[in-house]
Amino acid sequence: MSSTSNDMPQVPQVLVVDDDVVSRMMLMHLVDTCGRFAILEAEDGADAWRQLEGGLRPAMVFCDLRMPHLSGTELLARLKAHPQLAAIPFVLVSAANDADTMNEAAALGADGYVVKPFRVEQLRPWLAGLGQAETPQDSARRLGIDLARLRLYFGGLARQLDDTAASLEALLPDPPAARARLARLEEGCTTLGLHAAAARLAQARELLAPAGVAEALAAARAAVERQAQRVGEA
Repeated sequence: MSSTSNDMPQVPQVLVVDDDVVSRMMLMHLVDTCGRFAILEAEDGADAWRQLEGGLRPAMVFCDLRMPHLSGTELLARLKAHPQLAAIPFVLVSAANDADTMNEAAALGADGYVVKPFRVEQLRPWLAGLGQAETPQDSARRLGIDLARLRLYFGGLARQLDDTAASLEALLPDPPAARARLARLEEGCTTLGLHAAAARLAQARELLAPAGVAEALAAARAAVERQAQRVGEA
């Protein structure tokens, strides 16, 4: 299993927070099967906060929802209020899968929500490409196109994201149509190597919480813009 290592800074760090040691070890094992990561653990939210205050800057946090001392939602609130920690992707994990709990997680600013018992399929979208962003050259090579064509693809995806964001109020009352539209955007992000954006859209598609969908669309749009800029610099 991966472990903390100061001599391999290029390996993305993933922090797993859970007061139940069996659940924590299981989640760490599944993360380990998804790629090469430095996997760190915290026994509860208070332990995680001590590590984060001490300078830990993981590329991703998976955190149990209900814990003593400091719950997952309380830890999330602290991260989002901290200017140096707010951007860290934060995925809550819980045995609860009711809509109210999942919508609450989205409203609090969680980037995602994973339901116990864990399955590797739930984690892989969040970890795909973590800390290993695909370069425009890699994307173009994988797709068998040149950079000019890749730029056109990014422009088309950006327009689709903008159109969806503009029509969100009318779209969300029709869940099948909303999920179909988000699925197409998710597929577009995956095709163009924007794995984190695709994962956020997948979570938004599942929950369909208005705030969560809007944030996922904005995050995907920003990811498209960043990658398009990289095409221009290539």
